[in-house]
Amino acid sequence: MAAFIDKFVATGLLIILSVCSQICADAVSSSSDTPHRRFEYKYSFKGPHLSQSDGSIPFWIHTGNAIPSADQIRITPSLRSQKGSVWTKNKAKFENWEMEVTFRITGRGRVGADGLAVWYTSDQGLDGPVFGAVDSWNGLGVFFDSFDNDGKKNNPAIVVVGNNGKLVYDHENDGSTQALGSCLRDFRNKPYPVRAKITYYQKTLTVLINNGFTPDKEDYEFCVKVDNMILPLEGFFGISAATGGLADDHDVLSFLTFRLTEPGHQEAVPETEIPQEEKEKYQEEFEHFQQELDKRKEEYQKDHPSVHGEPTEDVYESVNDREIRQVFEGQNRIHLEIKQLNRQLDMILDEQRRYVSVVTDEIAKRSAPQGQPVQVPIQELDNIVRIQQEVLKSINDVRNSLSESLRQVGAIHNQANPAGTYETMQHFSDLKEHLHMVKRSVDHLVQQSVGPSEKARCPELPPFPSCLSTTHFFIFVAVQTVLFIGYMMYRSQQEAAAKKFF
Repeated sequence: MAAFIDKFVATGLLIILSVCSQICADAVSSSSDTPHRRFEYKYSFKGPHLSQSDGSIPFWIHTGNAIPSADQIRITPSLRSQKGSVWTKNKAKFENWEMEVTFRITGRGRVGADGLAVWYTSDQGLDGPVFGAVDSWNGLGVFFDSFDNDGKKNNPAIVVVGNNGKLVYDHENDGSTQALGSCLRDFRNKPYPVRAKITYYQKTLTVLINNGFTPDKEDYEFCVKVDNMILPLEGFFGISAATGGLADDHDVLSFLTFRLTEPGHQEAVPETEIPQEEKEKYQEEFEHFQQELDKRKEEYQKDHPSVHGEPTEDVYESVNDREIRQVFEGQNRIHLEIKQLNRQLDMILDEQRRYVSVVTDEIAKRSAPQGQPVQVPIQELDNIVRIQQEVLKSINDVRNSLSESLRQVGAIHNQANPAGTYETMQHFSDLKEHLHMVKRSVDHLVQQSVGPSEKARCPELPPFPSCLSTTHFFIFVAVQTVLFIGYMMYRSQQEAAAKKFF
């Protein structure tokens, strides 16, 4: 038995070693076959300075309803029957290439339309019926189709369609009869931008997709692979989008293009050595500017002896300091608003207590001189007293909840540690939860105080001043609560926008 076990273990070890050697060999061969990537800036765009002051994009042209901005290009806005596209001005003259496209497709509807397309064609398809570009193109189109035209419930989908300039795109079937490959991926309304990596290397097209669920930019998954695909040797890169009866915002954040060359066949780098005469000229100009700068520094120090030796970095506010300052300012505003709301609730609570005491005294006065108290008024007053007691109880709960929120905001304000971002967000979540509890309590009060069949009303007491109507009180509390919640949401959006900007 022991000999059998030893033989079994030895056989397993041999199998493991053979598998490991094969994996290592594959890894070495794959690393040796990795193409060389060279970034091509004339065929790319990316924020934060994407467009110029006149609205143009360097080395690119845009047509239709495309709207360039500093950090993205909105190919089509969320309106019906819109078309737009952007195309490179120059043809790409390299055989193998790779595109990395970062985009975001968002819309309010459950179904989007029509979709977005990434192109590599021999001519610029500036305007047309195929996702905002021309039909019968010569080259490649990778379609991110959002709308299900054929009714087979196979959308959203990514479809690869090749064309030699003679085919007409099959809209009715979503291009399924002409597709070289496709995969089902939902790329609408994702928390992070969606990324697509399209590689054409050694006549093989590969499409990888990042689904936008994580911030990891390299979290790609396989979508489509097409072998033996022949594309034009020279072509234009482009991206287009279109909307129909439904509408989505089609935003492109970046379009990066890389030239791929085989290992050991890198193109020779052009001679970049500066001639000796120009080098001496530039060196002389640099020395002149350096002397001028030193002279200006000495003059400034003589004219301003009080700032001599002070570090200039302390004069300016860093990005982290500005972000922390904005967070603390927002917390101070929330703190003040909650304190004001707490004071208002205290005032309302005192009013309700005085009202209950007045009603109780009136009940005692009416029932004391008579042997048999009047049934109807006393029942009404008992009902009002019961309702007011419930109101007092609920207001106390609201006050306790707001006190807890105020305590948490004060704790956040006292924390000056920049690394406590997660705790800060947790406190804001608790604060929102308490505010929701306040709103639910107020709604519950409204439902209890005013029933469907009867309506509580104040008793007619001529000697005493008119009481505060319960309906007006609830409306006042609800309006105050809604305004406070709206202010909280507005401040959170402002802080999120500020953090995103920085």
